[in-house]
Amino acid sequence: MSVRRFAVIGVIAGGLLACLASAQTPVVDDAALRHAGAGGAEWLTNGLDLAETRYSPLKHITTANVDRLRLGWAYELASSGGGQLATPLVWNGTIYGITNWSVVFAVDARTGKERWRWDPEVNQTAVRPKVCCGVVNRGMALYKNMIIAPIIDGRLDALDADTGKVVWETRVAFPQDDYTLTMAPRIAKGKVVIGASGGEYAVRGFFDAYDAMTGRRAWRFYTVPGDPGKPFENPALKKAAATWSGDWWKRGGGATVWDGMAYDPELDLIYVGTGNGAPWPQSLRSPGAKPERENKDNLYVCSILAVRPDTGAMVWYFQPVPGDSWDFDSTQQLTLANLTINGKPRKVIMQASKNGFFYVLDRLTGAFISGQPFARVTWAKGLEPGTGRPIVNPEAEYGRDAVELFPNQVGAHASSTMSFNPNTGLVYFTATIDGGSNYAVNPDFTYQPGRHNEGLARGATPTRPRPPAIGPPAVDGQRTVLLAWDPVTQTERWRAPAGGARFGGTLTTAGNLVFQVVPDGRFIAYDAGNGKKLFELQTETHTGMGPPITYLVDGKQYVAFMGGVGQPPTSTAAGRGSSPATSPSSTAVSSPKLFSFVLDSNNASGGRE
Repeated sequence: MSVRRFAVIGVIAGGLLACLASAQTPVVDDAALRHAGAGGAEWLTNGLDLAETRYSPLKHITTANVDRLRLGWAYELASSGGGQLATPLVWNGTIYGITNWSVVFAVDARTGKERWRWDPEVNQTAVRPKVCCGVVNRGMALYKNMIIAPIIDGRLDALDADTGKVVWETRVAFPQDDYTLTMAPRIAKGKVVIGASGGEYAVRGFFDAYDAMTGRRAWRFYTVPGDPGKPFENPALKKAAATWSGDWWKRGGGATVWDGMAYDPELDLIYVGTGNGAPWPQSLRSPGAKPERENKDNLYVCSILAVRPDTGAMVWYFQPVPGDSWDFDSTQQLTLANLTINGKPRKVIMQASKNGFFYVLDRLTGAFISGQPFARVTWAKGLEPGTGRPIVNPEAEYGRDAVELFPNQVGAHASSTMSFNPNTGLVYFTATIDGGSNYAVNPDFTYQPGRHNEGLARGATPTRPRPPAIGPPAVDGQRTVLLAWDPVTQTERWRAPAGGARFGGTLTTAGNLVFQVVPDGRFIAYDAGNGKKLFELQTETHTGMGPPITYLVDGKQYVAFMGGVGQPPTSTAAGRGSSPATSPSSTAVSSPKLFSFVLDSNNASGGRE
């Protein structure tokens, strides 16, 4: 064979490989989801892959050229009421998104031109009072040519991905029962797994699995036990009941499921994070608890659960905050990885918790591997070696006398997304590393169905000294930062002075980059290894920012995200179509948008710092 012929064959083969690398997924089934993120062209599930790493193998945009990013186009979302927390999905050249009041849309990934838009027509007047923390939505699922959309009023809808028409609809919960849907559902073995929020109303937490093709419910797992005078739904709840006291079931208990979830198809386990106990003070929620600590845990509040997707049977649990009295949800992002720890390969699950500790667990057994504080922590002195159980500061056990505790009630890390880069071995997440809140029991608390039942004395002035703190000290007054964290050594590698516990988040890529969307509206790129800032742009939306994604269309890599809270639309034309010649600053600051950036865009009004 001649050298020239060999070269031609090589070029053809290379071209075919390039086409395959950017090929669109023909059917998003279980096999496609199992390999989601491997090629990087599409974004098929909430965390890019089932492990929720938010790591893309794309490297068209690198440390050498990221400063050439420009705005490609911006799509007007034309809905309002809260911030943009949703992660868009990308499939077959289309971006699918969901915004306030559960409005779902599909736009051309190249141009931002609208393909369809669907409004579930939520009764906003009736539902708004039942929404705890903003009219938000964290995303959707994609399966078999259907977009699975959670509706804030408790419905779950499957939409035809080509037309936006409803394929099926089912009911997860009712707002009149104080539940709303704000989380992104996940797919596991043909089932849609989703939980409902409402913890501040002291409802009983749960998460469900639904047949993805029909919407029929397959099983429900309650996260706290119900009336012990009735049969328990499963053995795990019978065990949990022994850790509660008083008439807890009359007040719900909390532990709602509204964010963190991941799936390991090889181990056949779904991992679910549960929320805070409700009411917040354990003395109100579960009065008369026995002094033995296992009788005060209030399982399964503030826990990470591993269950089987076929049945919902629990395999293991880990509880970062037993008997939670501080609103320390464990619903933050759960990320799966394979790490070498102490010379041994470990299959782990990781979480940067609201309570200020970074946890690494064995994802097969739930065994505690390690944990260290990444923020200022005063509620605990540390974690017990071997178990990970917190060593609670006695001063953190509050009553009528107020005390200031760290982290604050928003948390050290909350709903902002994090990413894990297997090349650097680092996890990137934003945090509030130095912020406290005052805690005191409301002496006049009375449980009131249909209203917030937190049980705190709001506005109480601390009368007790702060407990001693652990964790990294603040640097130059920094309170909100981006952290690059080594999960093997449990140490901070680098930090950048922009972040926050809520909104925005990170994405990391094979181009050795970390992309960050900051809650104040900035879009920033860093060198993933050393944290050097390489690019910064203010989108002028300033608030309510969503997490970034990346995708590949026609050989071009794009980075996209949503942002803005917005005002009610003034025209029925708003949001219809694209605005490819619009820069982030050319329209009203309050207007929520979906932005898409690309290298060397012809849009002259795009920009960078």
